[in-house]
Amino acid sequence: MGNLNLILPEIFISLSIMFLLIFGVFKKDCSKLIFNLSLFILLIATIITFNETFSISRITMFNESVIIDYMSSFMKIITLIGGFLVLIISTSYLKTFKLLNIEYPILILSSILGMMIMISSNDLIVFYMGLELQSLGLYVLATYNRDQLKSSEAGLKYFVLSALSSGLLLYGCSLIYGFSGSTNFNVIANQLNSNEYALTFGIVFILVGLAFKISAVPFHMWAPDVYEGSPTTVTLFFTMVPKIAALTVFIRFLYVPFLNLLDQWQMIIIFLSIASMLFGAIAAIGQTNLKRLIAYSSIGHIGYTLAGLATASNEGIQSSIIYISIYIVMNLALFSCLLMLRRKDQYFEDIDDLSGLSRNHPLLSLCLLVILFSLAGIPPLAGFFAKFYIFKSVLEQSMFFLAIVGLLSTVVAAFYYLRIIKIIYFDKEKEKYDNDHSLSLKLSLTVSTILILLYFIFPSQLIEVVSRISII
Repeated sequence: MGNLNLILPEIFISLSIMFLLIFGVFKKDCSKLIFNLSLFILLIATIITFNETFSISRITMFNESVIIDYMSSFMKIITLIGGFLVLIISTSYLKTFKLLNIEYPILILSSILGMMIMISSNDLIVFYMGLELQSLGLYVLATYNRDQLKSSEAGLKYFVLSALSSGLLLYGCSLIYGFSGSTNFNVIANQLNSNEYALTFGIVFILVGLAFKISAVPFHMWAPDVYEGSPTTVTLFFTMVPKIAALTVFIRFLYVPFLNLLDQWQMIIIFLSIASMLFGAIAAIGQTNLKRLIAYSSIGHIGYTLAGLATASNEGIQSSIIYISIYIVMNLALFSCLLMLRRKDQYFEDIDDLSGLSRNHPLLSLCLLVILFSLAGIPPLAGFFAKFYIFKSVLEQSMFFLAIVGLLSTVVAAFYYLRIIKIIYFDKEKEKYDNDHSLSLKLSLTVSTILILLYFIFPSQLIEVVSRISII
C-alpha cells in the first residue's frame, strides 16, 4: 500500500474525474460548482505530489514501467499549477461566450492526468497511453467553441495531424520493440549498442512524433491555425501545459534508453533546435493576429529549450527545465493581458487593437512592456536569465554554432516584440477597453509580472530546486 501512495495524485485525479462526470450529469446547472471543485482537486493533487514524492530520489513501480523521481515530481507540480492557473482565469471568458459547461474543467483534468502518466512513464506503452489520454482532451478543447467556424477548423486540423504523428510515433515504438525485445526503457538501454544503426529509424520516428507535440520545426504546421482558432483560454493551455510533459518525455526518452546512441540523435535535436529558433523568429514578423504571433513565438522558444537538451549534459537538461518554467510564467502574464482586451463582451486579438493602449490603460501597457521585453530576452528580466542559462550550457559543451544561431534568432525576434511596444506607446489610441475584469485575472497578471520583473533578485531559488535533477 505504501507504493500506491506514490501514484496517489493520479489515482485521486482519476476518481475525481469519474465523480465530476456523474455529478454533472445528475445535477443540473452545476457548472460553477464543478469549476470550483476542479480547482480544489488540482490543489489537493499538488499538495499530495509535494508531500508524497518530492523528496524521493528514484523509485520504479509496476515492473519498472513507472518511475517516480525528483524530476517527475517537479514536472508534475508545474503541470498541476499550470492547469490550476488556466482554469482560474478562464471563467469570465467562458461566461462571455456561454461556454461555462461541466465538460471544460473535466477535459482539462483528463488532459492533465495523461500528462502526469507521460511524465512518470519508463516504458513505451505507458508513455503512449498517457500521450493519447492527453491528446483526446486537447482535440475536444481545441474545437470547444462550436459556434465559431475557426474553432471547429482548429480542432479538425489538430486531430488529423496529431493522428498522423501518433501513427509515426507508434511505428517508431514498434521498431524499437522489434530490435530490443522490450518496451521498458531500462531493458532497452541494456540491450542496445551503438552499432545497431537500424534502431536510428525507430528513434527518428519517435522524435518526429514528439517534435509534433511540442510544435518544433518542421512539425509545427498545426500550431498557428490551432492557436488562432481555439478559444483564447484553450490556447493558453496549449502554450503552457502540454510542453512540460513533452519536454520530460524528451529527456527521459533520450537519456535513459538511448544515451549510448548519442551520436545518432544529437544532430537531430540540434537541427530541430536551429530550425525552430530561426523559423520562429522570422515567421512571426509578418503576423497581424496576436495568437498567431504567440504560436510562432512559442516555436522559437521551444528551439531554445531543445538547445539545452542537445548538449547531452545535466547542466543542459537543468537549463531547459528552468527555461520552460520561466516561459510558463511569461505566457500566463501575456495571456492575462490578452484576456483584458475586452469591449462590450467582445474580445480583441489583433496587434492593431493594441494601438495607443498606453494612453487609456497605462498599467496594462506597463505590464505588456515588461512581458514583451522579457520574451525578447532583455536584461535584467526573467526571460534574459532563461536564455542565459541555455547559452551558458551550450557554450560549456563547445557548441558554438548552435549558440551563434540562438543569439542571432534572439536579435531577429526582438524586432517583432519591440514593434508591438511601439504600437502600444506611439500609435494613435483606439476606443477604451472595459476595466471590470475578474479578481483572478488581475491577480494572475500582477503576480506573474512581478515575478518576471523581480526574478533577478532571487534567481538562485529556482536554480537550487532544479539543480537536484540529475539524469546522466
